[in-house]
Amino acid sequence: MADYISELIEHIKAKNPAQAKFVQAVEEVLPTLKPVMDKHPEYRKASILERITEPERVIMFRIPWEDDKGDYHVNRGFRVEMNSAIGPYKGGLRFHPTVDLGTLKFLAFEQVFKNALTTLPMGGGKGGSDFDPKGKSDAEVHRFCNGFMIELWRHLGPNTDVPAGDIGVGGREIGFLFGMYKRLKNEYTGVLTGKGINWGGSLSRPEATGYGVVYFAAEMLETRGETLEGKTCLVSASGNVAQYTTEKLLDLKAKVVTLSDSSGYIYDEEGIDREKLEFVMELKNVRRGRIKEYADKYKSAVYTSADSNLDYNPLWNHKADCAFPSATENEINKKDAENLIKNGVYVVSEGANMPTTRDGIDIYLENKILYGPGKAANAGGVAVSGLEMTQNSLRYSWPREEVEKKLYEIMKNIHRVAHETAVHYGMPGNYVAGANIAGFVKVADTMLDLGLYS
Repeated sequence: MADYISELIEHIKAKNPAQAKFVQAVEEVLPTLKPVMDKHPEYRKASILERITEPERVIMFRIPWEDDKGDYHVNRGFRVEMNSAIGPYKGGLRFHPTVDLGTLKFLAFEQVFKNALTTLPMGGGKGGSDFDPKGKSDAEVHRFCNGFMIELWRHLGPNTDVPAGDIGVGGREIGFLFGMYKRLKNEYTGVLTGKGINWGGSLSRPEATGYGVVYFAAEMLETRGETLEGKTCLVSASGNVAQYTTEKLLDLKAKVVTLSDSSGYIYDEEGIDREKLEFVMELKNVRRGRIKEYADKYKSAVYTSADSNLDYNPLWNHKADCAFPSATENEINKKDAENLIKNGVYVVSEGANMPTTRDGIDIYLENKILYGPGKAANAGGVAVSGLEMTQNSLRYSWPREEVEKKLYEIMKNIHRVAHETAVHYGMPGNYVAGANIAGFVKVADTMLDLGLYS
């Protein structure tokens, strides 16, 4: 079976030569599935691996838009509808200059397993554009979102494909996108999640990913009879996930000492308290400023500019107990992982998707630290998106306490399933294998039930 998986990976590499991130995701997942493929030869007979690594549909289109000066621009738009075996395609839209087909295929592939782990009926998809909303006016973003949805709307629907937000797509963008969808479709349906509370959104959706990442870390620590109280934590990024990761860590009496953005990072040895976090939220969510302003305001903090010439990220080179990478893919390489271990970190819970390179993951596993991979640890966001879909179908909104209770139970269950699956297949403590196998088996069994063209 190992030869079969190796040959399949080489075949996927040859078919997708310019899609390094997608190949990286496949190489991370497929080898961990060997024990389950050995146990279930019917999966190989039905070509489940070949089918699950190939998108059901890829949509690619142009988006012409006009800036405030009257100049015209053209960007690319994408939607990768990866797998719909267990439900409608579900996954975010990313607006960022780095967006390309390979990036979105990797994200959609990861989303299939993540959504399966939530136990909610959601398939996996991902989309977006190489448009950069940073530095654009509200009017420019509005015009771009209109152009994006004019093309994509025909492929969406509450029982077909339900996008959400991701990097570069927050409440503002979701609002503009939904407004155009509603106009084109002439109906009011829950076809996007992350909506405003007044028009179909779910309470606790903004907090869900960050809170879920912390809940997963707490569950991992509980297996060793520990809690987050008193732990020093490194958090990267300063957007939605990082903000609510920090908030929940404060709730659980942990200490957060770092935040970052693309320009650099701050290290605050005294810790980021609630007053400081409120400043960060206003800085990033309202003024859309740079994290350097934190160090200008709080003299306990040291700001370090990003340096692309370094072969490591100094943010991960501080004494701490826990790390919560919440920025983007491959932000932790092998040297960063070694620095984390050297500085005492023994808990890593990923808020971003695939933020650690494969050789970095090997360092975690060799040192037997508590490592929660993104597809398990950050599934809280899509879980509450699934709950938002349910509320939209019911034309009803649950109170905040109910949503947060459901989120907590979903994250506890994801941890339990990943933990127990790893033990069942002889890899106790390996949450990478446990999450991959648990998510895969649910989708694979459903694909068998639905037949070849599922």
